[in-house]
Amino acid sequence: MNNIICPVPLNQRPLNEFNSIRNSWIISWPFLEKKLFYRKLTFSWLITIPLALTISYGSNYLRNNIIELIFLSLSASLAFPILLLIRQWLSWIYIYKRLISENIEYEESGWYDGQTWEKPIDWRAKDLLIAQHQIKPILNHLESIIILLISVIISSLLFILLGMN
Repeated sequence: MNNIICPVPLNQRPLNEFNSIRNSWIISWPFLEKKLFYRKLTFSWLITIPLALTISYGSNYLRNNIIELIFLSLSASLAFPILLLIRQWLSWIYIYKRLISENIEYEESGWYDGQTWEKPIDWRAKDLLIAQHQIKPILNHLESIIILLISVIISSLLFILLGMN
């Protein structure tokens, strides 16, 4: 594999992109132990609650209905963790697509001179293994959490709207 002359710059090779993203700060959270991953997500939710409470308190209706104020603020503050999860999902799906692709699209100078290089068979096999066994489970996990949190927000908003009438 080292004998192959590859025109793709090192930082644009899918395997190097994978290693780079795996070592980044927020994007690497899904690689942590599940307990630590959920702790970080919970913390990101908790730090947004005061902001959501402050904004919600500006409503005269909610100011007089404390339970709805708290419920709405807790639900609205889920938006930040969802945005973090979507950002993680977008990064991982990008790397996943680059790894399963038979070709590598790259730019030599970064000025609209896109090129395509076909991966050798052994590179494809290694990339496919990483994509299927390391990234695909992360994507599935992130998708399920995002769907769950969006469902919580929608159901809580419906609960609040139905409770107002």
